[in-house]
Amino acid sequence: MSRIKEFNLPDLGEGLTEGEILAWLVKVGDVIELNQPIVEVETAKAAVEIPAKWAGQVQAIFHPEGTTVEVGTPIIAIDTDPGAGPIEASTTGAPASALPTPSAASLAAVEVAPTEGAVEPGLIGGPAPGGRTAVLVGYGPRTTAAKRRPRKGGVPAQAAAAPVQAAPAPVTPAPVTPAPVTPAAPVSPAPGANGNGRAGGQVLAKPPVRKLAKDLGVDLATLTGSGPLGSITREDVQRAASGTPAAAEPLTVAAPATAAASFGADREQRIPVKGVRKLTAENMSRSAFTAPHVTEFLTVDVTRAMKALDRLRERREWRDVRVSPLLLVAKAVLLAVKRHPMVNSTWAGDEIVVKDYVNLGIAAATERGLIVPNIKDAGRLSLRELADAMTDLVQTAKAGKTSPADMSGGTLTITNVGVFGVDTGTPILPPGESAILAFGAVREMPWVHKGKVKPRQVTTLGLSFDHRIIDGELGSKFLRDIGDFLADPETALLAWT
Repeated sequence: MSRIKEFNLPDLGEGLTEGEILAWLVKVGDVIELNQPIVEVETAKAAVEIPAKWAGQVQAIFHPEGTTVEVGTPIIAIDTDPGAGPIEASTTGAPASALPTPSAASLAAVEVAPTEGAVEPGLIGGPAPGGRTAVLVGYGPRTTAAKRRPRKGGVPAQAAAAPVQAAPAPVTPAPVTPAPVTPAAPVSPAPGANGNGRAGGQVLAKPPVRKLAKDLGVDLATLTGSGPLGSITREDVQRAASGTPAAAEPLTVAAPATAAASFGADREQRIPVKGVRKLTAENMSRSAFTAPHVTEFLTVDVTRAMKALDRLRERREWRDVRVSPLLLVAKAVLLAVKRHPMVNSTWAGDEIVVKDYVNLGIAAATERGLIVPNIKDAGRLSLRELADAMTDLVQTAKAGKTSPADMSGGTLTITNVGVFGVDTGTPILPPGESAILAFGAVREMPWVHKGKVKPRQVTTLGLSFDHRIIDGELGSKFLRDIGDFLADPETALLAWT
């Protein structure tokens, strides 16, 4: 059986055709296990860790960190039987032109990862027991062929990654015992205290921190982390970039990563448009100039809703649950959809597709840009289940671990601009959705209550909707019902359910 197998960048789903290698989690010479995460890749939707298809020893890494690789391109070579002895050809990850001409025996030991339809049973993409298909966690089986984009500069994708030549060198008939070739040692920084708090080993840092370090040109392996378990934080990276020594108290920096970038001699800064920012720009442009947007506003006295949240927090079974005003807004939207199902629909050209399920999107601002993960079938969740799902969604987004599957299939979205102190806005519809609600800041304001002006908790809602599907009457009734729920949630729950 062939020993050396090349692992191609897999199809990560949702029509994505390429990904940027953020960080290698292994190096040449490492012994890895089946399904062990080996590389972190950023797509246009999320940063994901890709597991190994085989157990064995890493023989070659074809692309350094920061490289954008097309789907189907080899990224790593794994020796699946490292105990069988040395191999003849060196596979150190050098370019194909720099490698010696392989012998016939070494070529026989090399096998490219099987293509779709010929994957070994039990491996990712191959048949699994029961007739299922083994796929990456969070993704469905590949159903369409990935589109390939031409590489910049006209260099074929296979040329940069091919570890061996296509034709073997002539074989001498006389038996020759080749001397064992020791693989070249991988290039790595000098050992030092890293995010693990010890010399060597994998650096502990979250994906957004790794990306910030890459943008600022900071080597994580040279830092000593100040976070939990010795992990490296954003403040550690920013201190290293500015040359400031670590202080006793961590420095809190609220500015985004791009603010720390230096300007050129022309006093201009150029930021590549890629990843999440690129996809967001494409989606917003397509939506803004395709769906005719209408936005309506409603100012609501939410004093009773805030008091209801306080009483909910005091209950024993809710003391460890994250409870915020956004939870009540989400519940209000879900209940209003039941009263007005047409709001939860999609324009499909010659027909309108009304959905009996609500995949509720919650817009989240992360260090990688704006993403909109959604809670699947949120309308069937109880209030406690909805609170837990929203907490998981926020924590996953902050950690940069939101998968493409969690950001696909949304039917209705809420954007909470109030957390930034903004009253409301005119949000643009996510593609394929017919409505999005902006939830503004809750402020204490003078309000006429029972004939007298009193200080009350007040917020403003902004509803944008697709006027091809939702006319003014339907949009107004939907927004009115959300407002009625927030004005008196306890009464609304009794009346509507």
